[in-house]
Amino acid sequence: MNHDDLLNTVKALAKGWTLPPHDDKTQATVQHWLDRCDADDAAREALIDAFYTELSFGTGGMRGKMGPGINRINATTIARATQGLANHLRAKHGDAKGLRVAVACDSRNQSQEFAQITAEVLAANGFEAWLYPALRPTPQLSWTVRQLGAVGGVVITASHNPPIYNGYKVYAEDGGQVVAPDDRNLVEAVRAIPVDAVIERNSSGIHELDATWDEGYRDMLKSFSLSSNLRSQGSDLPIVFTGLHGTGALAVPPALAHFGFRCVHEVASQAIPDGNFPTVASPNPEEGPALAAAVALAREVGAALVMGTDPDSDRVGIAVPDGAGDFVLLNGNETAALLTDHVLSKWAEAGRLDTPSFVAKTVVTTTLLEKIADHYGVAVRETLTGFKFIAEAIRQEEGSMQYVVGGEESYGYLVGSEVRDKDAVQSCCLLAELAHELSLKGESMTQRLAALHARHGAYKEGLVSLVKEGREGKAQIDAMMEAYRNDTPQTLAGERVVELRDYASGEIKNAEGLVVGALSQARSNVLQFVTDAGSRVTVRPSGTEPKIKCYASVCRPWNPEASSHEEIMQALQNQVQAHFKALGVV
Repeated sequence: MNHDDLLNTVKALAKGWTLPPHDDKTQATVQHWLDRCDADDAAREALIDAFYTELSFGTGGMRGKMGPGINRINATTIARATQGLANHLRAKHGDAKGLRVAVACDSRNQSQEFAQITAEVLAANGFEAWLYPALRPTPQLSWTVRQLGAVGGVVITASHNPPIYNGYKVYAEDGGQVVAPDDRNLVEAVRAIPVDAVIERNSSGIHELDATWDEGYRDMLKSFSLSSNLRSQGSDLPIVFTGLHGTGALAVPPALAHFGFRCVHEVASQAIPDGNFPTVASPNPEEGPALAAAVALAREVGAALVMGTDPDSDRVGIAVPDGAGDFVLLNGNETAALLTDHVLSKWAEAGRLDTPSFVAKTVVTTTLLEKIADHYGVAVRETLTGFKFIAEAIRQEEGSMQYVVGGEESYGYLVGSEVRDKDAVQSCCLLAELAHELSLKGESMTQRLAALHARHGAYKEGLVSLVKEGREGKAQIDAMMEAYRNDTPQTLAGERVVELRDYASGEIKNAEGLVVGALSQARSNVLQFVTDAGSRVTVRPSGTEPKIKCYASVCRPWNPEASSHEEIMQALQNQVQAHFKALGVV
């Protein structure tokens, strides 16, 4: 389609958005674009970008910029998605009467409005819509689905994306995000609804989830406490926490208090939920600047631990004393290793690993977790990226193996199976518990990490994300993936590539390009290069953002008598950067 034809098609679609039932602001914005698009480049591009394609409803929901148009998150696209969900649930479960669906939202702009619309569309379709009246953590919604005996759930969130974004995450009856075959059936149900369909809504028949559900969630979290000293004595360990203007600001401090922590310092300027996230460039605890204010407060109060959660409280980033008077940020893999070792050691002491057990990780999470699990005699399930696959593994193993702990490199972790999504509220409590236990022994987090490296080998990981926005960006990402797939590098950073794992085809190929094995995971557009030195370099398009992501994981044995921990980690960091350079992403 040439540019003129595209513009004419877009204009025809957009005209309907200048009329009711669209709100006055939407009508005025779209009319302005239509009036100006022939003479104003900015108005023309805004119009085209908003209407040239439908916002993709992927296998777990949708995420996008807010605003008018079929390629945006707005009241119309939220209502259409919910009608598709209602149709899908009826097809799966039959008559909607008596079937429950839980709904929650985070602190983003319009999140509560969109949650209300979601509940109203579900109610109009005959479902019992159970709605949290204000923001709640995403993992609490997962737990609520299970406690309610609901057939599904929805969270309005765009996780850690910039303020202009919002999204729609769908959960199945087990409390995990939808997976195959339900995900494909749901996508088809949403796409079957015309983009201009008028969706019925009903504000009556919505049930409110009151404060007793918050208390129940905190009690459930407390049941995972592993420290007898903390349970009996409490803790005055100084801790700094920031919710980065999100749901963690309301959920984490009470949960920490429930665990027994009496000396929690909050970053006051970031303790107020605000969808504009005014004090940070990005509300993403994976990025160091997001924790800058918390680290500054930690220096003032002499904290033993700094923690920050993203807007929907499923990810947590931490900083710990570096032993030289300052703080060091730990990456998601390092935190996952510390948490996994803490939980497995405590479960082993209590005899809870006497039954078959497993740890879960994704294909881009550090293989150090495998070494730690093997040390405790625990199996490992490796899944595709996305915590929904870890939730699927938990469901698949129920009755044969107990799930203990799992994590993603992207700062998401879960202990036990009461929740079926990564849970930063729980993680904050258990990481604070680990810090408390270490303090009793005169040991630090960095010392414990060094001890793990001395026992299992030193590991270091890195991530580079290249942003490629819009239609051209998607084409560039597709071209990069095809180039990596069809022209596999023979070496990376001086290491010979011995395997190509193609998760799209499910094939494992050797250096000569011959198929030598098959992958057990579901199909996904992910490529992983394995070298003769044990390095793993992985590339994949993001499923939620206009990015291509490149991961590198390197390792080598470490003898503490031959070099310091700082020296070995710096050498590994140099190796990580060399891999990125060889791949052409830095």
